[in-house]
Amino acid sequence: MSVAPEPIRWRDERLDLLDQTQLPERVVFERQTSLETVFRAIRELKVRGAPAIGIAAAYGLVVAMQAHRSADGKQFANALRKDAERLRTARPTAVNLAWAVDRIVAAAQLPGDGAARYARIKAAAETIHEQDRQMCRAIGRAGKHLITPGSGVLTHCNAGALAVSELGTATAPMYLAHAAGVAFRVYAGETRPLLQGSRLTAWELTQAGIDVTLICDTMVARMMAEGAIDLVLVGTDRVTRNGDVVNKIGTSGIAILARHFAIPFYVACPSSTFDPATPDGTSVLIEERDPEEVRGVLGHATAPAGVKVRNPAFDVTPHDLVTAFVTDAGMLMPPFDRTLQRLSDVT
Repeated sequence: MSVAPEPIRWRDERLDLLDQTQLPERVVFERQTSLETVFRAIRELKVRGAPAIGIAAAYGLVVAMQAHRSADGKQFANALRKDAERLRTARPTAVNLAWAVDRIVAAAQLPGDGAARYARIKAAAETIHEQDRQMCRAIGRAGKHLITPGSGVLTHCNAGALAVSELGTATAPMYLAHAAGVAFRVYAGETRPLLQGSRLTAWELTQAGIDVTLICDTMVARMMAEGAIDLVLVGTDRVTRNGDVVNKIGTSGIAILARHFAIPFYVACPSSTFDPATPDGTSVLIEERDPEEVRGVLGHATAPAGVKVRNPAFDVTPHDLVTAFVTDAGMLMPPFDRTLQRLSDVT
């Protein structure tokens, strides 16, 4: 079991989010007092990872609606819809955000006054949180067999305990294999420009006592050529209907290298990350982030001021580069346009 701090704490109707921008130097939880504080936490990557964003968004709406418990039902519903539309824009690429927001809005649609509707949305948010814990455990069980004694596992960005509620998605099989006494190695790419691999993945796996080696993103081909990598295991922010994978920038390059070196490329995700409404990766809006993230590293300038920058946060890995999906519904193999429908059945 992970010893990393849980990223989301909900106690006595109080929401505290771990500020992941301060890791690994400081472990700081910030109390969320309004919709805007939650919006900024998501937008500024204080909370990140598709499942964690969804959980935080669900609780964020509950926090926002605490001031409307004495309203009548219509006023409550109208205020909730307005807040939901605002929160939905915090990070448009992660499908879990919209998915969680929609579940909270739907929970408030049944008749009742503000107090009754508030009770329903609070229960819905708590259910989303608990279901995510169960999903992480199921993903871990589904993928544990992939990690064999002596194997080298490459992962990218952070799809670990910090990105969800408990074990992570891509890291869930690692945590369970480690708990079972399997000896293996993890290679964590640093993940420029915000270094989620080095600041977060390497940190949390080290805390758990897992053998982890940090590498620069540009070292992946070399590690594969040396034979250090036996499989790639990454998370994802969205899986489209045909199986295209939208994940942290750099993922598609790793998938192309894995194909060249005949290394299996696995994607771990909960059912909520499957987006059957989006036909393929070309239909996904890719978030373009602040150029200053590329012009510097952790606040220190590393490029000429004002130099032109491209900073897409995600890329699209075509489905034909994916060996299999590791999900809470089990291992899903090609053809993905059929097998991924099992994720719709789960939800």
